[in-house]
Amino acid sequence: MTNTEKHSRLIKVASARLGFDYCGIARAVQLDDDARRLEQWLMNGYQGNMSYMERYFDLRIDPCKLVPGARSVITLLMNYFPQEQQDKTAPKISKYAYGIDYHEYIRNKLNLFLEELRSEVGEVNGRGFVDSAPVLERAWAQRSGLGWIGKNGNLITKKAGSYFFIASLIVDLPLEYDPQFAKDFCGSCTRCLEACPTGAIPEPGLIDGSKCISYLTIELKDDIIPEEFKGKMEGWAFGCDICQEVCPWNRFAQPHHQEALQPIPEILNLSTTEWEDMSEDVFRKLLRHSPIKRSKWKGMQRNLGFLKKEKSL
Repeated sequence: MTNTEKHSRLIKVASARLGFDYCGIARAVQLDDDARRLEQWLMNGYQGNMSYMERYFDLRIDPCKLVPGARSVITLLMNYFPQEQQDKTAPKISKYAYGIDYHEYIRNKLNLFLEELRSEVGEVNGRGFVDSAPVLERAWAQRSGLGWIGKNGNLITKKAGSYFFIASLIVDLPLEYDPQFAKDFCGSCTRCLEACPTGAIPEPGLIDGSKCISYLTIELKDDIIPEEFKGKMEGWAFGCDICQEVCPWNRFAQPHHQEALQPIPEILNLSTTEWEDMSEDVFRKLLRHSPIKRSKWKGMQRNLGFLKKEKSL
């Protein structure tokens, strides 16, 4: 067995031991096709007020700009599909936000991963990323054979759907590379396009972020949500799962087994009135470890107020 084979096998075994459900490895190259698509997406203004998407363009498309001498991009998926469901009468929260902030949880796992790799292999220059750095995670996931990018813009796995967090490890270590996932199994299905109430998927695979309910409830920092979206939010107060809920591939989704990602009980059970009456101090204490803190108390109150106006229509 060569060192490349040995190191690749070590990585696959370590990923499972650290709680990741899937692991794929791709050669670190510049993403020229993705660069052209991203540039056009930005030119069309689909990023809305997410100005950070316009920064670090060269870093997004070239892993060697993030890790000098990068040879491999390791992509890791962690299931977050919950066993428990929210009270159906409450303001809707996206499933990924039921538990603690996954950024912190997975970042710690990536640090452990790198430490273990260095202890087994020797000096390895590498960095871990999870959804908060200029890395095109879904493109790398497809390149490493984990799934395809669906018409709703999500990475879809054939065995378990799309309810996964995606993390990346970029390293200067040569490895065995998995074959790219070449087929699109969405076929003629257009359920996600038809179900999106705000028209955020104008054509297959194209996402207008400025119209996405997740953007409107989390990323948009304006004091008000534009009136054009009144009557279209369908009860979502933080994020949105509609395009995943209607995806036929998610009939294969299975509940995760991550103890640390178990739902925060209040998120499942708080009523609309309890959310509306929550003070800023209680919000900060209750949700200090939750992704919902990203919206801040003011943003959540804005979202709740907009939903209340919708009901009065």
